[in-house]
Amino acid sequence: MIREINKNDSKEVADIYNYYIKNTSITFEENVVTENEMIERIKSRNSNLPWIVYEKDNEILGYAYATEWKSRCAYKFSVESSVYLKHDRQGKGLGTKLYQELLNRIKNSNIHVVIGGIALPNDSSIALHEKLGFEKVAQFKEVGFKFEKWIDVGYWELIINK
Repeated sequence: MIREINKNDSKEVADIYNYYIKNTSITFEENVVTENEMIERIKSRNSNLPWIVYEKDNEILGYAYATEWKSRCAYKFSVESSVYLKHDRQGKGLGTKLYQELLNRIKNSNIHVVIGGIALPNDSSIALHEKLGFEKVAQFKEVGFKFEKWIDVGYWELIINK
């Protein structure tokens, strides 16, 4: 079941995210997120933008959300999307279902463009974005530094409301 996130999901969502913080370059955060920090992120979200979870048998298997792309007024119709799954649940189609639902909810708003930023290399995230119609529009070289190495970031874009 895919549903709106709530603060009671904060521990499981933080646990999912913390795996990526500690073990991958997918996120550029370096310090784990506490349950209380995740509660604050959920509470401070823009209520017009979706934050959703994929729940099965009372267990959160993944989550996805959209945030404002940039704070300047002219960017008000653009968002950045993020999707995270429990690391042992990848490759089972959950990410596609979760991302499709996120995009469906975004399409019901006045948002025009969805942007996905991907730390590279990340073949599975690239495949997911391109499967859903995103096109690569940019790549910045060595803009992140984590685990003692430089990381490129690519940007994929989907125009959803023309």
